[in-house]
Amino acid sequence: MSIETAVPENDVQDTQLITAQEAAKLIEEGALLIDVRSEGGRASTGAVPGAVVVNREHVEEDFSPESAHRLTQVSGTDQKIVVFCGSVNGSRPVAQKLQILGYANAVHVDGGFPALRDAGVPTTGPTAPPVEPAPPVESAQASTDSVASER
Repeated sequence: MSIETAVPENDVQDTQLITAQEAAKLIEEGALLIDVRSEGGRASTGAVPGAVVVNREHVEEDFSPESAHRLTQVSGTDQKIVVFCGSVNGSRPVAQKLQILGYANAVHVDGGFPALRDAGVPTTGPTAPPVEPAPPVESAQASTDSVASER
């Protein structure tokens, strides 16, 4: 059974969810900080220095005690780990996978990166300008309709 099928879809209570203030304290105490946002997300909103960037699709490879590719920053399953994303929707599945892998002290942050920044956790960036939405393109039919209504 893979971890994907072992993670419950609808937990009644998310016991791994912590506030940004609680996360800031754990980070200050030396918890391993895991950023599961995309490169674009980090570039457009900023980053936390010292956070380890992990692809959500590689959690088993990066953290499994048996993996030959386990991250060097991982010291053992008793390690305190704080996972964050842009929201709990990205961090919850990763924290759940870590718990299934045996990391009993894996938690994730309510409010994600913005909440960590607001709680005073040092951040950098953004490194890319925010993406501006494109102006609406007027269709040819709309132009024809407006010309016809003017007649």
